[in-house]
Amino acid sequence: MKKVLSWWSGRWGIFSARHPELAKWIYQIFHFIVFSMGVTVFQYLVFTFMPGMLGIKLAGTEFMWPRIPMKLFGVEFVWSILGYNVLRDGAGCVMIGGGLGYFISYETGSLLAQCINFPLQRNITFKSHGNPVYQALWYLAAWVVISFICNGFNNLWMPVASAYVPPAAYNLLVAFVTGGVSMVIFFFVFKIIFPEERSEKSIPAITCCKD
Repeated sequence: MKKVLSWWSGRWGIFSARHPELAKWIYQIFHFIVFSMGVTVFQYLVFTFMPGMLGIKLAGTEFMWPRIPMKLFGVEFVWSILGYNVLRDGAGCVMIGGGLGYFISYETGSLLAQCINFPLQRNITFKSHGNPVYQALWYLAAWVVISFICNGFNNLWMPVASAYVPPAAYNLLVAFVTGGVSMVIFFFVFKIIFPEERSEKSIPAITCCKD
């Protein structure tokens, strides 16, 4: 393993010296994706288990804004930016995975994921030394806006998906579709709020291990 890491470090050093700008982008994109996928898995676990912990009462409590009736692929539902439809089975009984319970779970999982993601992206991916309070406030504002966008997008396809796929696959779709959309937006947000240090002489190797 040490020989492999030593070979990789040498090759990466040569590449980054010849193509510093490209090497910087590769380094940032690699770490950004790794950390983003990690928190996406964390969100999936929250989306899957927290609604059941909150119980059937919250799952059957409707919380939606605004309320716009829609019908897609034969499924009637109410579209919103905040909140989710109450899910019911064929007999009309409330199912875990919708309503206020899912909204709380979604927002909790998303917020906690960002609390993990922020320091990793700031300190490792972009190696920023800017004002952490200022950057955190901008990050919070971006998260709120992106959450509105993702919620509105999710509420177009989630009611349809819930009618055709099992809960485990449904939560997996929610986690990865949401994560995929937000990843693309967040990368460029990070490029803005985490200014680069112009004094950097080289790009670190893409590895978490050291000889």
